[in-house]
Amino acid sequence: MGERCGRVLRRAAVRDWTIAVGVTAVLLIAALSATRPATGEDLLGYAWLVTGGLALVARRRAPVAVLVVTGVCAVSHQATDIEVPAVAFLFAVYAAVRAGHRTVTVVAGVAMLVALPLAALTLPPGLPVGEALARARDALEVAWLVAAGAAGEALRQAERRAEEAERTREETARRRADEERLHIARELHDSLTHQISIIKVQAEVAVHLASRRGEPVPEALAAIREASREATRELRATLETLRADGTATAPGLDELPELVRRARMAGLDATLTIDGQRPDVPVAVGRTAYRIVQESLTNIARHASTASASVRLDYRPGILAIRVDDDGDGTPGRAAVPGVGLLGMRERVVALGGLLRAEARDEGGFTVHAELPVGAA
Repeated sequence: MGERCGRVLRRAAVRDWTIAVGVTAVLLIAALSATRPATGEDLLGYAWLVTGGLALVARRRAPVAVLVVTGVCAVSHQATDIEVPAVAFLFAVYAAVRAGHRTVTVVAGVAMLVALPLAALTLPPGLPVGEALARARDALEVAWLVAAGAAGEALRQAERRAEEAERTREETARRRADEERLHIARELHDSLTHQISIIKVQAEVAVHLASRRGEPVPEALAAIREASREATRELRATLETLRADGTATAPGLDELPELVRRARMAGLDATLTIDGQRPDVPVAVGRTAYRIVQESLTNIARHASTASASVRLDYRPGILAIRVDDDGDGTPGRAAVPGVGLLGMRERVVALGGLLRAEARDEGGFTVHAELPVGAA
């Protein structure tokens, strides 16, 4: 994006210089084509003419200043008897009106129409008023002035309409995205929330009945109850995020101890080790770290046939390293089959510019190792 903007600015600068030099060259040729011999006063007039033409380079950045400069230069070279049209001033009028300075341009145009005859009256001595007015009219006709202003206003209105159309398209796209987001939230609420709530209620009832009868609560039943509670919390947070346009808070590094505790309650001997001084971690990095640990522990509980797992966070300069190991039945050298969970982890890590490695360990079991740049969100 930055490189594209740079190219656009360079092309605009080249175009501005081309117009300024071209106008200056045309005016110089017109002035030098006069048959009368050149004088020292003519050299001053040529200087005014060149100054007014080259001032057009800045007409985009400072249209009002260029309008004043070209107007003064046009009056000055007319006063030195250099009779050429005020072309540079017309370009400045166009640029000023296009930039929205209509009142200033009208005042400057009226001032020019008054100043040019007065400048023509200064030389030669005794020039009749009629001839002075004719010279002023040749330098700047009202029709040219009106045409330049009208062209600038027409282009300004066209640009405003284009900007309005673009803004309308963006608002329409945003509204459609909001509608789709709310539709997804409603579908999740109507389907998943209902089913998970049934599982949670049934698990709670089963645990309650077992406790009343004095029977030990099966670990699997307790795990189902805890998992359904967590699923309800996660789904509720997801729905809040969807309904709040992504502004709702999401679990991050602060929730990792609770995540490991729930894994232990589900029967997995999980430990959490944190090394290093925690810096100011961006929200996106913390959320990704949480999801990596969550997905890794879930996969261990489902597929690893293991009873222990270790989670390690290592805060290094500019890097958050995450490592989740288990002592399951992973075979060294056997590639991991990328499921939906692993693919999701990899997409999150790559989006942050990090690295992810998931493979069997040499000593047995499986490891997930991720490195997330702390300075990128």
